Amino acid sequence: QVQLVESGGGLVQAGASLRLSCTASGRTSSPYVMGWFRQAPGKEREFAAVISWSGGSTDYADSVKGRFTISRDNAKNTVYLQMNSLKPEDTAVYYCAARTGWGTFRGVKTYDFWGQGTQVTVSS
Repeated sequence: QVQLVESGGGLVQAGASLRLSCTASGRTSSPYVMGWFRQAPGKEREFAAVISWSGGSTDYADSVKGRFTISRDNAKNTVYLQMNSLKPEDTAVYYCAARTGWGTFRGVKTYDFWGQGTQVTVSS
């Protein structure tokens, strides 16, 4: 089992930046793919970004590409999501997720472990 705890959400104005963190605990010795997903009110949870175990491969949703950057520090069991040039449409609960394996994955249902989420609100 892996436990995930997100932090770093908040209320910001459009154009601002935030950095989300997600720290894993438990059975973290296996290779884990780490992803960030988000869910806006009344909408389904959607993929935002993912990073491979080594950090050598990343993938982004078109809606965040060029503005968000995912990174990880395996020594700290932590993955980050740097969010720049935030827009009101980025407002959502952001979830960190993990699954074993190599490469990168976008599918919500392919992830085994989820954090509790952190709220990001961007005002116009």
